[in-house]
Amino acid sequence: MYLVLIAWFYVALMMAVAEATSNVGSLLGAVMTFLLYGLLPMSVVGYIMGTPARKRRRLAQEAEQHAAHLASTADPNASRETPRDAIAPVREKA
Repeated sequence: MYLVLIAWFYVALMMAVAEATSNVGSLLGAVMTFLLYGLLPMSVVGYIMGTPARKRRRLAQEAEQHAAHLASTADPNASRETPRDAIAPVREKA
């Protein structure tokens, strides 16, 4: 994934350098070339290429939360509240 982005960055940088050093080019043109041919497309491609990793991370986090929820509901005293009738009332014998 990163190899494509690095290569694209290199090509866009070389295009910007060629624009800045040519007789008819300018620094503003070089900056615009780098931004419009380099950073903008690289950010879009990087976002799209990172989608599977974000999905895997989100699913793993949801599975971890689900497992934690199941573990907390399996313990009847997970809330650590005291029961109302902890001691049974004692009857007097007549």
